[in-house]
Amino acid sequence: MYYVVYGLLYLLSLLPLRVLFVLSDLAYGILYYIVGYRKKVVYSNLAIAFPGKTEQERRRIARQFYKNFTDNFIETIKLLSADTAYINKHFTADYSVFKQVYERGTKCQIHTGHNFNWELANLAIAANIPQKLLTVYMPIESGLFERLFLKIRTRTGAALLPATKIRSAILPWRKTQYVLGLVADQSPADPRNAYWVDFFGRPTPFLRAPENGARVANLPVIFCYFTRTKRGYYKGFFQLGESEPASLPKGQLTKNYAAYLERFISLYPEMYLWSHRRWKWSWKEEFGERVL
Repeated sequence: MYYVVYGLLYLLSLLPLRVLFVLSDLAYGILYYIVGYRKKVVYSNLAIAFPGKTEQERRRIARQFYKNFTDNFIETIKLLSADTAYINKHFTADYSVFKQVYERGTKCQIHTGHNFNWELANLAIAANIPQKLLTVYMPIESGLFERLFLKIRTRTGAALLPATKIRSAILPWRKTQYVLGLVADQSPADPRNAYWVDFFGRPTPFLRAPENGARVANLPVIFCYFTRTKRGYYKGFFQLGESEPASLPKGQLTKNYAAYLERFISLYPEMYLWSHRRWKWSWKEEFGERVL
């Protein structure tokens, strides 16, 4: 079954993007107007993040979000047959901060968020930095799609580490000068195992693991975000968030990252994955101290 699905999607990926975007437009219409996929969650998140915007403005952001959402999947299919030249044409960035860290002889982490197009960004980063990119990901329950996405995500040299087995998965690379890619805006399953920081004016739990890993090994942390310059084309922004995280008070690195992420989301709100319940938890004293 895998080879049948892969073969069909590969053939589909050979079509020009302009043709594939017709399929994306159809999917958007179905998802937004007919199915109404997670609309309540999206509208609720936007109301929390942008209380000063009118309902009409938030609905405009929501519609563009859904268009980007379907584009993201269509563009991912395209990656099945895309070569490095295509990837570098459609995702551009200044990667010099990685070279600077590499020349220091140290490993580092990337902290990024759920913004479009993360699949393209993963391939572009792996192809353009001197270090080995180790991308932490959440395994997919379907064995077929797990295999398919592993094939896509490793095409330019990235190694995939399952978040559920991160300690053992990273062992083969421990003596190498790697870059560990982490989606650092995950909402924790247990709100007591979180750094609670202000995010869009509301106490919000962020996973402890990205910061704690950086603090223990004192690894430099690079913050990053992606924007769309035009349909199908993206630009990445990379900034050295902290060179010595062990020197910071606990929670400060997470607070700094949340502020960085909020700034970019405010500029490009349609690029963020609003269909996740980012504020499903409300802070209580029993969850621990807030990082102020």
